[in-house]
Amino acid sequence: MSAIASQPAPLAVFADLLEHRTGQHISASRSWRIEAALRPFLRELDIPNLDVLADRIRARDDVLSTRVTEALLNNETSFFRDMSMLDQFSQGPLPALADRRRPTRRLRFWSAGCSTGQEAYSLAMMLRDQGAQWEGWTFDILATDVSAAVVARGRAGRYSQFEIQRGLPVRTMLRWFEQDDDHWVINARLRQSVRFTTHNLLAPAPGRFDVIFCRNVLMYFQAEPRARLFDRLADALDPGGILVLGAGETVIGQTARFRPDPEWRGFYSAMGHAGN
Repeated sequence: MSAIASQPAPLAVFADLLEHRTGQHISASRSWRIEAALRPFLRELDIPNLDVLADRIRARDDVLSTRVTEALLNNETSFFRDMSMLDQFSQGPLPALADRRRPTRRLRFWSAGCSTGQEAYSLAMMLRDQGAQWEGWTFDILATDVSAAVVARGRAGRYSQFEIQRGLPVRTMLRWFEQDDDHWVINARLRQSVRFTTHNLLAPAPGRFDVIFCRNVLMYFQAEPRARLFDRLADALDPGGILVLGAGETVIGQTARFRPDPEWRGFYSAMGHAGN
């Protein structure tokens, strides 16, 4: 069911806009999130209320529609989020994958739905901190998000004190960041190791990868677009590669394109190509 059929107007206009442009769904029970996200937006543009904003969206104001879409996206993230998963990844699935990729000594990572880039930079810091273990290896890290605004922030690598304090150990902060007034900026060497670009997850994937992080994203999609997203991810994963989902996400009962790793919880391998 389209979001517009299950929401009271004008909230239905915004929910339908988000679903049409990104595939992400906001149920009627969570309509409060629309109001909370757009309230600062109304003040910024001096628009009196949501009804007026909805009328402008109906009038096909494309620039405004893009800004509303970006305001509605949930960009919650932090450095080294779910550290237990990252520890498990670096101790088990990653070394096993490295054994399979030893002939090329190259690993390609995709942070899908990267928000402001903390996940991708956390991965880069983790790999750099492992030092000699990866001597002679090449790492390609691509970070993508549907929101151009958060991609620009990730590319700049500039974070507030609050963002820095969320999950980032002090020693790691001092090693990889430089203070600039009341913000912290990732040093150029690390920033250049991550590429950022905009990408809609329901579009064809931006390449092929050995590891795909798509964490805490699937929960925003309903069954049909979620199945299409799994197809996109499976087609983008090279043989023997790894899909990493969020702690509350699974492939079980969602898709036949992936199977859980028999040893490592939360990691998945692809089952081949779709029939269409």
